[in-house]
Amino acid sequence: MSNPFDEADRPTLVLVNDESQYSLWPAHLAVPAGWRIAFGAAARQECVDHIDRHWTDMRPRSVTGPAASPVTSPSPPHPSAK
Repeated sequence: MSNPFDEADRPTLVLVNDESQYSLWPAHLAVPAGWRIAFGAAARQECVDHIDRHWTDMRPRSVTGPAASPVTSPSPPHPSAK
């Protein structure tokens, strides 16, 4: 029996978890708890290309914290701060 993760000719999914980590997943297998489909089913190389375009920071979301949030303008100083 072959390993379904090594079968490049089978449809593949791109999964993502709450930590914004990505994974290739064989489309014929059930999506594991804690993961959701981000792309596919498609050819394996299309899925790899999708991950390359979208997973630009390998650190989990819990590590990147607020620094990963969009930059906002700072609030003006409070008048009593003079």
